[in-house]
Amino acid sequence: MVHLQAMSPEKLGQHFLSESSWQERIARAIGIDEGVWVEIGAGHGEMTMRLARRAKKVFAIELDARLAAHLRRDMARYLNVEVIESDVMAVDFGRITGGARFSVYGSLPYYITSPILHRLFEHAERIDAIHIVIQLEVAKRIVAAPGRRDYGYLSVASQWFGRPEIVYPIPAGAFRPPPKVDSALVSFRMPGERAKITVDDEGAFLEFVKECFAQKRKTLRNNLRARLGKQAEGVLLEAGVAAGARAEELTAGELAGVFRVARGR
Repeated sequence: MVHLQAMSPEKLGQHFLSESSWQERIARAIGIDEGVWVEIGAGHGEMTMRLARRAKKVFAIELDARLAAHLRRDMARYLNVEVIESDVMAVDFGRITGGARFSVYGSLPYYITSPILHRLFEHAERIDAIHIVIQLEVAKRIVAAPGRRDYGYLSVASQWFGRPEIVYPIPAGAFRPPPKVDSALVSFRMPGERAKITVDDEGAFLEFVKECFAQKRKTLRNNLRARLGKQAEGVLLEAGVAAGARAEELTAGELAGVFRVARGR
């Protein structure tokens, strides 16, 4: 068995934001307040330190055992910093924050951006904002508007829970080792479309959205026939959606409207 702690930063998908000018720029952009902050992928602690100077409490999550040990030593002077050596997917955010509201900053491994976001969305009710440095291509998918080529399931899920925007792109040269792609800082202000229209089961709604985008070239009616059969067209019309519409044309709120009608059938 390969132990993650023994793997190189590249294997863990770690690319450290080494340019201090970018660190400062991001710190200003995310507007660090005096609340509780969770940092994902604390690395060498450059952003941890900037968070600690302003925040009431910082939970710095780091998977790499060696980096976590260095963080504990370097952050010892900051009594408001707690280093958590863990895979972020295993962290109980409710437990570590004591049920308090919190904000998130993280430089996310490119290969696991979507699962981490979904993990955070489980706690959307208590999150004030999410600020993440991610692959630019993924960032474009997250913020894409209906009708755009990049618009899909991840766009809908992200815009359901928050109001994401690309603050600015970040060149590969700002990182060590430099990734093969450009990155971007994406900020989510909470809440998103879920504040305008409610659904009785958000997990079921997200599964429904996946079905809607199962084959993007097909109409929504055809994608929903496996679930709704001959009722698919009637559900769309009752929800105020054209029978020939495609999922990529609908906002998260409009898809929620279709879901609500479908649940009532």
